[in-house]
Parts: sequence; structure tokens; C-alpha cells
Amino acid sequence: MSRLTRDFYAQDTLSVARELLGQRLVRVIDKERLSGLIVETEAYIGEEDRACHASRGRTPRTEVMYGPPGHAYIYFIYGMYHCLNVVTDRVGFPAAVLIRGIQPQEGVEYVRQNRGFPLERELTNGPGKLCQALAIDQSLNGLDLCQSALLFIEEARAADPEDIEVTPRIGIRADEVAKRRPWRFLLGGKV
Repeated sequence: MSRLTRDFYAQDTLSVARELLGQRLVRVIDKERLSGLIVETEAYIGEEDRACHASRGRTPRTEVMYGPPGHAYIYFIYGMYHCLNVVTDRVGFPAAVLIRGIQPQEGVEYVRQNRGFPLERELTNGPGKLCQALAIDQSLNGLDLCQSALLFIEEARAADPEDIEVTPRIGIRADEVAKRRPWRFLLGGKV
């Protein structure tokens, strides 16, 4: 399988958020592949987007978002969860796509152990859950997804546009404009 290229991530963020659906997120630990098809994403675009971490400008935390597309932006939230984003668009413009959910494919037993053997449908159906399941943490922040052997996204299958559901983003604290933006994408029937 070939991994997604820098050109893929260098597109506008909403296109990347849609086109990531159906692609395969891969984490390699001790030469074992853990993977799953991406089934849910959310877009965060620029300093004007009040839900985007960059809405307060460039900081040490958001520096990765201002860098080249195709890098991992991983942050810690609520003192307990890590969240994986992929940087998109262009250098100097802070934009990223949050990977909200995957459908596990490889290394499922390892994923179950990391998650404490929950129900199948609850293994990776949230950004914190999938990071816990795949052992993704801030040590991987800034990683180049186009070159890394530890974390990357492979071409798997393009989602049928008719299978994509579009909704407002969820769980964000921001103004009403940011809350209403239809920037959450789901592969229908998979979450």
C-alpha cells in the first residue's frame, strides 16, 4: 500500500477532511502494525475559526499547525486524552483535520489490550479512544506522516460521496458560528 503524499495534505482542509474517510491510519509499534480505516474527521481552519487552537495565534502548542502539511499535530486535552490531527493546506496557514474515529483492521488484540477490552464498537470511536488504542501521544507530535515509519496514513479506498454524512463539529467550546459550521465528516454506518 502506498502512503498519502504531501500533495494530498497540501489541499484545502475541507477536501482533506472528506478524502481521509476510507483511508488507513497506521501505527507501528515493535514492528507490529496497528491500523484502521478512518471513518470520522473534523476540520479546523485558520485563526478566524474560534474552535481552532490557532484562534489565539501562534504559540508553542500550535507551532506545528503553521508548518508544512502532512505532519501530525497531537495535543493533550482534559488532562487525560491525546488527539491526533493532520496538518493541511500550506506553510504559515494554521489548519488541521482531527481524526475522530477509525474502524480497526490490524492488531486488533493489541488495540483491545490498550483499551481494556471494551466492546468492539467502542474501541476507537472517538479521538481520545483511538489515540489510546494506537498508543499515540505527544511524543509523536510534529512527526512527518509522509516519511515516518511509526505513524502514517495509507491509501485504502476512497469513500463513496453518497456514504459521507456531514454535520456540525461536536464537543467544541466556541462561538455559535464555529459550532454551526458543517465541518464534521462521517463514513455512514461506520461509527
